[in-house]
Amino acid sequence: MFGFSLNSTEPDSIAHIIQVALAPAFLLSALATLLNVFSTRLGRISDKVDTLSGEIARATDAEAARLSRRLTFLRRRSFVLDVAVVLASLGACLIGMAVLTLFVGALRDAATASILFACFGLALVCTVAAIGAFMAEILMAGHGVRDEVEHQQDKVPAQP
Repeated sequence: MFGFSLNSTEPDSIAHIIQVALAPAFLLSALATLLNVFSTRLGRISDKVDTLSGEIARATDAEAARLSRRLTFLRRRSFVLDVAVVLASLGACLIGMAVLTLFVGALRDAATASILFACFGLALVCTVAAIGAFMAEILMAGHGVRDEVEHQQDKVPAQP
């Protein structure tokens, strides 16, 4: 399947196995970086929720209703971000399985090739879906910022 035999001890054969395993390993590293970005954004959302929760207790009724809407919006953002984290994590697990299949695939039969293809293919699908969910969260964040700016502008008296 890959042009080498895992039963062989030739240095070229072993080097080829390592070369083939590096592509999924680089994708795994990229997914780890992406998960780091997701966790940072989730922390920022958490900080905003904490701040708004403190403000809502001493706000007027109208202001409390607005803060409640913002909290609902942050909850939706965190849900979308959770979806991205789950998909990226699943993609990382599938990549790990693909790399493991490369090293365990000593039998070189059709089943091993199918498992490898499925793991790597599903990992790519999960990665693309995680990026899509992250994009949706970013768009939601931008929408929230625009709403906040609009609200603050409505509070400023008109200049003569």
